[in-house]
Amino acid sequence: MSDVIHHAAGQGPAVWFGDAIYTFKATTETSNGSLTFAEASVPPGSGPPPHIHPATDESYFVLAGELEFLNGESTFLAGEGDFVFVPRGTRHRFRNVGMHVARLLFMFTPAAMEGFFQEIGTEARAGVAPACVAVSLSTRLQSGYGSGNDLPPPEQAARDVLRFLVEVEQSVARRNGESRKQDPVLDGQRCA
Repeated sequence: MSDVIHHAAGQGPAVWFGDAIYTFKATTETSNGSLTFAEASVPPGSGPPPHIHPATDESYFVLAGELEFLNGESTFLAGEGDFVFVPRGTRHRFRNVGMHVARLLFMFTPAAMEGFFQEIGTEARAGVAPACVAVSLSTRLQSGYGSGNDLPPPEQAARDVLRFLVEVEQSVARRNGESRKQDPVLDGQRCA
């Protein structure tokens, strides 16, 4: 039996996933496989590409901001105080459509995925912007990583990943006061 888990506000292992920060409060290891629980800060325009978890349910609670969720082929908006449950096997994604950073809590049951985020992402440190994740993300998505994700057909997955990566790179560039007109995935300036 594990001990009680306690992470004070702002504490817990934190990972840059694209230009979003995921701070893990409970993991497969700490919850004996019961759940993965995290807090996310997601900048405007950001969010993961469409995906499916065949073996885990995912739940979200929006703390601040406005997120557009994909449910199969349709979308809906969720705002502060809203709860969203995504049953396993459902194609989904979220995207911050607001003007400010969105904050949300999310949970996988049973526990899953933190290894995927930690493998693809980079350790988040105060005062340090995220690194480009293009090469790592596309490689892991192509391999399936063992994350339990069912990926769309290769052509659709490639379009989703490239669109996501371009949006991440543009968001990071905006945050750093840069102007990016070339394709950040292909121009090699940040993603060598």
